[in-house]
Amino acid sequence: MIRRLLKIFSTPVKRFYAAYNPVGYARKIGVRMNGDVTIYGSSYLMFSTEPYLVTLGDNVFISVDVRFICHDGSVLPFRKDTPSLDLAAPIRVGSDIFIGARATILKGVEIGDKCIVAAGAIVTKDVPAGSIVGGNPARVIGTTDEFIERAAKNSLGIGNIYGAEKNKRYKEIFNIDQSS
Repeated sequence: MIRRLLKIFSTPVKRFYAAYNPVGYARKIGVRMNGDVTIYGSSYLMFSTEPYLVTLGDNVFISVDVRFICHDGSVLPFRKDTPSLDLAAPIRVGSDIFIGARATILKGVEIGDKCIVAAGAIVTKDVPAGSIVGGNPARVIGTTDEFIERAAKNSLGIGNIYGAEKNKRYKEIFNIDQSS
């Protein structure tokens, strides 16, 4: 009874903390970080029940609604016959990584350095360094070197501007009425 009451009152506090300080919340629940990590949106549901099995490298950017799942719940129906059945494994993310919105990284996956995980990708296998992966299941769809070359050609040249000034520049570039 007391545990249930504690959960009822602590959950909103945890959700607020995870939205206000997503990196701080991730550290608090046990995610290991080996450098600068940026998490967009809340980290409350981002890390499964084993957050301590997730290791993030340096210069990692994680978009909204990403999930790191370190266990395999599909064994649950079979525990009636084999009670000790359990599948779990660490997830390791290298350095210089971008993980797009709603991507899911499954147990046992290692993402090498300088990779991009496309939005919505379901990553079931290791990602080689310098790769871009996308799809379900995720597969290599390019290299980061190729991507950077294309991005440099198409760049708007305003990546170093932030906030209201950046919004103003977008409106100028795309001919959007400045009064709106």
